[in-house]
Amino acid sequence: MSIQKIARMAGVSVATVSRVLNNSDSVKPANRQKVLEAIEESNYQPNLLARQLRTARSSMILVLVSDISNPFCAEVVKGIEEQAERNGYRILLCNSGADIARSRSSLQLLSGKMVDGIITMDAFSKLPELSQLIGTAPWVQCAEHDDNGQISCVGIDDDVAAQSVVHYLAGQGRQRIALINHDLRYRYARLRQQGYAHQLKEQQLAWQAIAYASELSFSAGKAAMNELLAGETRPDAVFAVSDTLAAGAMAAIQQAGLRIPQEIAVVGFDGSELADMVSPPLTTLAQPSREIGRRACELVLQKIIRPDSPPQCVSMQGELVVRASS
Repeated sequence: MSIQKIARMAGVSVATVSRVLNNSDSVKPANRQKVLEAIEESNYQPNLLARQLRTARSSMILVLVSDISNPFCAEVVKGIEEQAERNGYRILLCNSGADIARSRSSLQLLSGKMVDGIITMDAFSKLPELSQLIGTAPWVQCAEHDDNGQISCVGIDDDVAAQSVVHYLAGQGRQRIALINHDLRYRYARLRQQGYAHQLKEQQLAWQAIAYASELSFSAGKAAMNELLAGETRPDAVFAVSDTLAAGAMAAIQQAGLRIPQEIAVVGFDGSELADMVSPPLTTLAQPSREIGRRACELVLQKIIRPDSPPQCVSMQGELVVRASS
């Protein structure tokens, strides 16, 4: 399929198709939509190398993810990809495992002009090293960010979100609310723990217990819950910083012969499909994961087109979805 045939299908000029492929701002929205529909219908694949030679752009975005097995990360990536494709871009996905050496290898694509920009979902502690590697290239960070405002970022207020979970559990009459957290190198982990502790104080609840999961996995959540159950005093509620950890905690509670939520209520975080799959269905603080990805992609594309545009930090709202686990 040639660019000329795309133009005939869309009822526009070849120049208009070319401007759409090169992500030009000068195309009318109606004509852009016609061209995109014709491209989709014909499964047209432009010659990326030829386009790069003409425009000095590759129309590729590098997405660095610390753990693609994390359902939250997977949903964010889907949102990034949806928005990228709407704008004539594709993504290259790197599962970095929060390993700076693997990140450095992938970031060589920037110097080689193989990608136009980057979206990262790495730990806050890695941002200074990433900043040195990325330099002035268009960059947006999801979920984790630096408060100095030098990097565009998209996420939610983790402190406020965690407080809303504890406030809800206290309102249900829970007196011994435990926390299952993860790696404190991640900013979200520190902020959710901060919100947890702050709201316990607000509710005048002196009892607290925190278990740290070794990874964001079902088995790690189960192990962390077993640690809490082995304590001198048993919690009557547990707040886990991810749905995956919460699912593991539920398994440990049930294997101990305890009832959910009668004896121990459980609340997760993220709002993944897993929350509907466990029994009883999981109460969770749902993040707008795909919208976070879409907005991050919008910001990096804006930076690609206008390199001098100032960094933006976008804060979205989470929502507590109450189900039978609490």
